[in-house]
Amino acid sequence: MADFITSETFEDRLRFAITAAWGIFARKVGGKLIPLNKEASMQLQYAYILRQLLPLTIYSKAETADIELETGVKTSRGSNEIDILLKGESPNGHHAIAIELKCYRQRASSGGMRGAHDIFMKDVYEDLAILEEYVRLDHAHKGVALVMNDLPRFVNPTQRTGKCWTYDISHGYTFNGGTLDVPIGGKDIHIELQKAYNFNWSKFGDFWFMELEGH
Repeated sequence: MADFITSETFEDRLRFAITAAWGIFARKVGGKLIPLNKEASMQLQYAYILRQLLPLTIYSKAETADIELETGVKTSRGSNEIDILLKGESPNGHHAIAIELKCYRQRASSGGMRGAHDIFMKDVYEDLAILEEYVRLDHAHKGVALVMNDLPRFVNPTQRTGKCWTYDISHGYTFNGGTLDVPIGGKDIHIELQKAYNFNWSKFGDFWFMELEGH
């Protein structure tokens, strides 16, 4: 950990701040210090923690860092908004890391039980695809997906029956890249991933948390 904090490379320090903020966020949510009822509150609470850490990444007056929420960009699908865009400047140039967030709670913010398990699983893969596209289109140099949920069968399923498991997000699963096109929710799907992803969850309190970056 110290190697990343004291890295001579500013981009490495920015990337580590994302992981450090996610670890703090997860423990605070697990400890019931941060209340969450939907994805918007997840975004705001995480962004607040990340912004507080950014000064710790700066070792020179020539380095600056900040975040933007819901930055609009053009993609092959039209217009899209990056959940959080971490931007930095240093003598080595501009650095940008795109962050997409996903949150699933068994109870919706209205208090009722939430369905759409299959859509959430598919959406995790769609986030990975759009992050790859942000990098290809030079909107960002890296992309990171941050995912949390409170449904045990996403993480440790007793069985994998049903077409939704094409979009497997269970603990220990590895997706090695490729095309996913199994329809979900009555809609045609076409997702292409160039990179491989390892799905590893950590549990804090009643929630599971995962950080994904392609390799």
